[in-house]
Amino acid sequence: MKTLHSSTFLLLISTALPLVLSTQTPFQHSSTDTDEEARSREAYRFEWPVKRVAVIGAGVAGMTTYRELRRDGFDVHIFERDFLPGGNWHYTDEIPADAPVPNAPIAVADFEPSLPPHGVDLPYIEEYDNRTLCALHRREHRAPKPIWYGLTTNVPAPLQQIREFPWPDGTEWSTPQDKVCRYLRAFASWHNINTNDDSSDISYNTRVELIEKRLDADGNQIGWTLTTKELVQIEGGFNRATWNKRAFDGVVIASGRYNAPNVPPIAGLAEWGKVFPDGLIHSRQYRQPEMFAGRKVVVIGAAASGSQISREISPYADKIYQSVRPEYSMENPHPTQRPTIADWVRTIPQNVSIVAEIKRFHSPGSTIQQSAIELVDGTILTGIDHILFSTGYLYTYPFLPEYHDPSLGRTGEAPEDAPVKPIITDGSHIRSLHLDTFYIDNPTLAFVNANVGISAFTYAEFQALAISMVWSGKAHLPERDEMWRLYRERVKEIGYGKHFSFLGKRFGQMVRYFQGWLNAAAAKSGGRQINGFPFVDSEIASLWNRALFGDPWLVRNITIPGAEHIYASMVEPKDDAYMQDVLYNDIW
Repeated sequence: MKTLHSSTFLLLISTALPLVLSTQTPFQHSSTDTDEEARSREAYRFEWPVKRVAVIGAGVAGMTTYRELRRDGFDVHIFERDFLPGGNWHYTDEIPADAPVPNAPIAVADFEPSLPPHGVDLPYIEEYDNRTLCALHRREHRAPKPIWYGLTTNVPAPLQQIREFPWPDGTEWSTPQDKVCRYLRAFASWHNINTNDDSSDISYNTRVELIEKRLDADGNQIGWTLTTKELVQIEGGFNRATWNKRAFDGVVIASGRYNAPNVPPIAGLAEWGKVFPDGLIHSRQYRQPEMFAGRKVVVIGAAASGSQISREISPYADKIYQSVRPEYSMENPHPTQRPTIADWVRTIPQNVSIVAEIKRFHSPGSTIQQSAIELVDGTILTGIDHILFSTGYLYTYPFLPEYHDPSLGRTGEAPEDAPVKPIITDGSHIRSLHLDTFYIDNPTLAFVNANVGISAFTYAEFQALAISMVWSGKAHLPERDEMWRLYRERVKEIGYGKHFSFLGKRFGQMVRYFQGWLNAAAAKSGGRQINGFPFVDSEIASLWNRALFGDPWLVRNITIPGAEHIYASMVEPKDDAYMQDVLYNDIW
């Protein structure tokens, strides 16, 4: 069954292991000063200077980007829709809205932009006095994050930290979500952008509703215009909304990958969604295991989130079925991934029943318990109280409507002469970016931590430094045609789909590329040089993987329904690159 989905929400939200990476000094790179001079002569030429920059999001990506840009003297402003920094690590008991079944149109899968009435003077203010609707509007505006109370990282603290801001000695390696949030708030305070710092460089409770090209009198683009909406609670539990517009030379999108839940289009599911909306739950809505006490639950998905949620609810639920889909079919294998689901399944408690992929939901009965679910192997499940979808998220940027083209689907390609090249098509991946960072047709639009299978707490540093050095003229991009040539070579090699934005074992290669490129540029033009990862990180990762998954040299004695031919024999040694892919696969 083919489905539209992005990467599963990982337990550490966006961290990977910096595996098989050794320390690399600034001059251990094949590029020379002559290479950099040649790059400069053939570089992309920006049509306007970048001085004033908007950063969307105050998670680890946005705050790291803010730090790098401020170091280089840029005028930077962050927009954060929540009332605290920390991004996906800001836990609250508030539960997000139900995931739409079927999925919402991709351009509005996160939210539908709210714009001021046409022609009004800005700033424009409205106040609302319906308390019930006000609470719902605040929830939709800030978007409660998709983490749960008992969440701990599945990557050790020494590998999940901002390198200039290490964890205190004695921090437990499996770090609770509340400590990660406090850690990120401390980083924000260090840079004077926490909620209580009253910094003019950041706007909390402020969502970016629209990003448009800013044009001069002749119709030439000279920057970007952002339409923003601040929504705050006022006396009496009422709301005040304030819309405004601001002009910037460059924009960095650091809003995360876990904003639009994916629910796969399984036959019959849409009808169940209408009849039993309370019985269908996406993993982003999960908060505490007691909600499943005494219930029979089907968990769809067996990767990072699905496996940990099953472990957490197993002492409470009456019965758990874990529906597992083979990672790929033998008819359509993909070179960037390997069969890794058995490693995650090893972490599921023995009292959880591993079952096959769901074929269809039968017509609803009078209650959800009296309705039937059919698996691909013919098994029928009944008496179910809840279906929990741990099936990932979709890429979407509602504030960039011009750059969404769902008509192309997953694999369709825009014509080379299309006036606007799409960034989002079906939501399974991002497109039209050089190094998954710079929008090729206009590199004053950039992205940080948009990949899957990365160490977000460290990868953001490399991308943010690249953006800062390129926009300040210290490093150079290839000219536009060359960026497109390199991009199309990658499309030919990997193909569009969820694999296209997945780094996994290629994470180390990209880190070394950024390090070599940026350090060579810094040696010539000035700027900060960046170190690679020490060898001890690989040692820590190896020990951690053994603790999490068991000894990787042992035989996997696991049967995956419908995939016995793939997993019948798994006795080969498991190297670090393999374990990198294990942690960052989207499987359900």
